[in-house]
Amino acid sequence: MILGYLARLYRQWRVYNRTYSELMRLDDRTLADISVTRGSIDAIARHAAKTAR
Repeated sequence: MILGYLARLYRQWRVYNRTYSELMRLDDRTLADISVTRGSIDAIARHAAKTAR
């Protein structure tokens, strides 16, 4: 049971980290094209991690 929980946490961390890194690599113009601000990247990455399977 605890291994499943730890595996899920690790998977969520990986999704968060990957999403955050990919969005931070984009320039401001590209972010604006997809209606994302630098201030909202953390929330977007958290949401992606929360909904990851």
